[in-house]
Amino acid sequence: MLSNVELISRLVLAAALGSVIDFERERLSWAAVLRTHMLVCVGSTLIMMVSAFGFFDVLSRDHVVLDPSRIAAQVVSGIGFLGAGSILLCGEIVRGLATAASLWSVAAIGLAFVGGMYMASIAGR
Repeated sequence: MLSNVELISRLVLAAALGSVIDFERERLSWAAVLRTHMLVCVGSTLIMMVSAFGFFDVLSRDHVVLDPSRIAAQVVSGIGFLGAGSILLCGEIVRGLATAASLWSVAAIGLAFVGGMYMASIAGR
């Protein structure tokens, strides 16, 4: 289990990584205003923390078999649903595909960050 300082530092750094994308999109006046990507990144990071570290006491018991990775898999599905809501069809023009893709990517950054893949998270930004 990680210490409280490390858990909090991972959340803060995930918020910073998500905010970088928010600032870039805000600067270009694109959809998904400030805080959206930060919240998605922090949320996926927190969910991955629960998945990776939240079941140690249960897993140590005899005859208990759990698959904590299932929670992380559901983040991917849930963010896909959230991204689908950002896609709009205006006549023959489709808008929001970049927003949907960036939300999905930010969630992946948060998941990778908790997994200890810091360089991959930063490079994925």
